[in-house]
Amino acid sequence: MSTEGGTRALVAALSANLAIAVGKFTAFAFTGSSSMLAEGVHSVADSGNQVLLLVGGKRAKRAADEEHPFGYGRERYVYGFLVAIVLFSVGGLFAVYEGYHKIRDPHELHGWYWAVGVLVFAICMEGWSFLTAYREASRIKGDLGWAAYIRRAKAPELPVVLLEDTGALIGLVLALIGVGLTVITGNGVWDGVGTLSIGLLLVVIAIVLALETKSLLIGESADASTAARIRAALVDGGSVTEVIHMRTLHVGPEELLVAAKIGVRHDDTAARVAQAIDEAEARVRAAVPIARAIYLEPDVYSAEKAAAGPDPEATPGGPGLGH
Repeated sequence: MSTEGGTRALVAALSANLAIAVGKFTAFAFTGSSSMLAEGVHSVADSGNQVLLLVGGKRAKRAADEEHPFGYGRERYVYGFLVAIVLFSVGGLFAVYEGYHKIRDPHELHGWYWAVGVLVFAICMEGWSFLTAYREASRIKGDLGWAAYIRRAKAPELPVVLLEDTGALIGLVLALIGVGLTVITGNGVWDGVGTLSIGLLLVVIAIVLALETKSLLIGESADASTAARIRAALVDGGSVTEVIHMRTLHVGPEELLVAAKIGVRHDDTAARVAQAIDEAEARVRAAVPIARAIYLEPDVYSAEKAAAGPDPEATPGGPGLGH
């Protein structure tokens, strides 16, 4: 559902941004407003970002192969990180430069009504795009607040569109204020101030996106509620008595790897242990369908082993690495 909802939100955002970009560049041609130029570049950058996310979603659907045995799901994270870079450089830094230049060398606006008309049109289009993403995200975020949803979401598309559209709406209001003050006061510095504010806003949003996507690229575990469901599914009270320790890793937004050491009874036969592992895997997949790769290691449960947790020497990145 998150993939389908993300695609709908991306298509809506792409359609809106392409239409808005044409309008903003037209307004810039008639007015010379740096706010309009910065906003036009912002819309082009956003359009490119949505294309990147659509390409990433398509490439992530490729089947696993020998070189990538867990599939290509993380490509969505790679393209999400590229979006943050594009938004930071093409959108944010360009607007900061343009705003600084306009403050130092202000110019009078011509045909200001073009700018105002396009900005009002853009606010309507961005509002439609934002509402589409908002509705799609509301279906899957559950009881999480919006900040927590952005921070914990494993699929990058909806958080990216939500943040981009939020930044775009705020930026449009800033541009409208900058153009309005320039018209009222006759001082082009206000247009530059609006442009600079837009650039700083985009830089902040790009940094937030980069940090969140970087965490997904490095590898995030399942959320607490999903991990609890997996633990509950592993233990059947019969052959599987305990979960000694467990690790999870998202190899894609809708793909989860589960590795666990489970406690079994000391007097069970090898055949019974093998059957118990198969049954435990089936229970986990029923409880958490995205758990597609499951590796279970049986062991005789002991409180000491459970308390010690995984062997740090065998942990990727642990103290034993490279020694």
